[in-house]
Amino acid sequence: MNLKELKELIEFLEEKNIAEFELERGDVKVRIKRAGEHTVVHTQGEPRFYAVPAAPAAPAELGAVPVVAAPAPPAAPVPEEGLHMVKSPIVGTFYEAPSPGAPPFVKPGDMVEAGQVLCIVEAMKLLNEIESDVAGEIVKKLAANGQPIEYGQELFVIRPKK
Repeated sequence: MNLKELKELIEFLEEKNIAEFELERGDVKVRIKRAGEHTVVHTQGEPRFYAVPAAPAAPAELGAVPVVAAPAPPAAPVPEEGLHMVKSPIVGTFYEAPSPGAPPFVKPGDMVEAGQVLCIVEAMKLLNEIESDVAGEIVKKLAANGQPIEYGQELFVIRPKK
């Protein structure tokens, strides 16, 4: 394989947006890997190395709308002094009501007692009731119905009774 054939092969791979390619022809082995990696060409007799830069970004087409990065999500709210955060003890799916169409267990402004069910977290087909660990007023619900949640994720903000 000569240099001209190798260049044509690289151009073809760039055109087809192929990130990795390997060819073995007799005693010639060629492996091309893009995305910031270097291209390495080996022959059985003596190894040769060719560095090939990654393909440049394609120019924007006329009339194309530029892609704008989505704005960063807002930072986690800084809790007011004295507010209590109810966090998820497990990974799962958050549900605000006992069944679809039923009213939510609690909503902002509701008064809750310690041990009262706030929501359900489904994990591995098991429905786990999440209870309030303090009595007080629900200030804010931080998870959306049906949303996947992580261990330790904040679910509710409660203003404890004094």
